[in-house]
Amino acid sequence: MPHPAIALFRETFGVAPRAVASAPGRVNLLGEHTAFNGGPVLPIAIAARTIVAVGPAEPGLLEAVSNSDGQVIRMRWQEQLPAGWGAYVGGVLRELWAAEALPPGGGARVAVTSDLPAGAGLGSSAALTVAVAKALAELAGAKLTGRQIAGVAFRAAQNHAGGRSSVMDQTVAALAKPGHALLLECASLEASHVPVPKAARLLLVDTGAGHDPLDAALEGRRAECQAAVKRLKVDLPELVWLASWPAEWLARLKRALKEPLRSRAVHVVGETARTRFGAQLLTQGRLKQFGALLYESHESSRRLFECSSPELDTVVHAAKRAGALGARLTGGGWGGAAIVLVGKGEKQVVDAITRAFATAYGRQPAISVIKPSAGARVERAS
Repeated sequence: MPHPAIALFRETFGVAPRAVASAPGRVNLLGEHTAFNGGPVLPIAIAARTIVAVGPAEPGLLEAVSNSDGQVIRMRWQEQLPAGWGAYVGGVLRELWAAEALPPGGGARVAVTSDLPAGAGLGSSAALTVAVAKALAELAGAKLTGRQIAGVAFRAAQNHAGGRSSVMDQTVAALAKPGHALLLECASLEASHVPVPKAARLLLVDTGAGHDPLDAALEGRRAECQAAVKRLKVDLPELVWLASWPAEWLARLKRALKEPLRSRAVHVVGETARTRFGAQLLTQGRLKQFGALLYESHESSRRLFECSSPELDTVVHAAKRAGALGARLTGGGWGGAAIVLVGKGEKQVVDAITRAFATAYGRQPAISVIKPSAGARVERAS
């Protein structure tokens, strides 16, 4: 059965697409707010994907349509980009042009379909840019590596669309493997695939609470972390990233910093250690110990980084009372989703979360099972 993006392309432009590609959303298992501090993250790709069908257009013209609104955007992408999702697509064309990886003439038609909800903290904008880059590179016959695709997608978002996602999102969308998490060191971009035991059952709980304060709150946290680095350079002049502060010097850090910088820095240093240790535990199949790190991460995010929300806390506390191996917020916090690691008794955990959430908020959260899935790939164009 043809992908919906192919049907949308045909309906909109009256011809068949020449290339189709897709890229996944992501869930971060560990490493909350470590990415912009130069630390490690441990995301997985999920099954929900963005699919992009592309074909040639007249030189210099971008025509794009999405199933989100059905409206066709037309732009001279070299001259000006629109607001919204079209800026991400136009940004990809600009970056592919710089990499000499655009089809001849630089014109493109793009149709986008997705089952990733926007604004849920699941990396939807990264999935879009990676899928567009993959599809257009295929159309051009350009042999770009996964890392090159991720770089194009990251620069498209950062330099042309005003995006503030970390390099984690595009990297896992481009490089993920089924059954594996990706341990990514965000300072060096060193990446390794970490096997996730088949016994690991992961639930994604969407609280339905939006990330309305996320941008402003995140900017504040970034500024606090940068201020912490500036002060800590007095003790360690070579320090560039907050995550690079030695964990064994934690007492020294606490003496050097005042609140709230102290709490922010302690979270980042602790989360850095948890993420690296968590990757080791997954490799060893030690799910109970890995789950304990999830609870520690959530408590640190709630108490020290102050990025949780009442809805997220309700989910995590209910999961813990019901015997889940671990649970924590994911996707930045201040609303959005939580992940829950369950062993036996999955139904008991789901029922407990649903009851607690309905009692507190009068509605049920959306709960789904997630599995580590594949990264970006070329799809059949027919």
